[in-house]
Amino acid sequence: MSASSPNKLTTPLEPLLPRLELDGPGTSLVTGLPDAAAGVARLAEAGRMPDALRLVAHALPKREAVWWACMCARAVPVAEPPACDSEALTAAETWVRKPDEPARRATMEVAQRGGFRSPEAWAAVAAFWSGGSMAPEGQPVVPPADHLTGVAVAGAIILAATRVAPEKAEARFQRFLQSARDIAGGGAGRLEPEKP
Repeated sequence: MSASSPNKLTTPLEPLLPRLELDGPGTSLVTGLPDAAAGVARLAEAGRMPDALRLVAHALPKREAVWWACMCARAVPVAEPPACDSEALTAAETWVRKPDEPARRATMEVAQRGGFRSPEAWAAVAAFWSGGSMAPEGQPVVPPADHLTGVAVAGAIILAATRVAPEKAEARFQRFLQSARDIAGGGAGRLEPEKP
């Protein structure tokens, strides 16, 4: 990140805390910190990587958070991914590049086909929950709660970190955090995919 790039994790921390559902020690670690970037750093230093990554999922702007979920899913591929997972990832990335209503609606359609079992599906759900309406087209508008994108992104990140070889989760958490920090600074956050 260059000195002139704004860090998208410097959003105020206090409003995000209820979304994290931290235990007492976790809450003590971040109480009084000024922004999400400081909270992420403190949680990571304390070895609470899932909490740190969940904070990132809620702190990043929605498009960047969905992109991050996609990058993490791509980083831990499976040998023969189901077609629905590949379609979900493509749909989520398409929405990031062109966040219009047809692209947003398409994400939920493909996520449902896979039964919501993969990080790719949850990246797609995160895009769907980013705005608009959760109701079928033509029905009264039911906007998603503002925190739902972060919930879905956090789910995608944890699923990506623990699939294939769950014993690698801690190392993956570190890589995923590096990706998030790159995205927060305006980068693409791309990660070298592991060999399936």
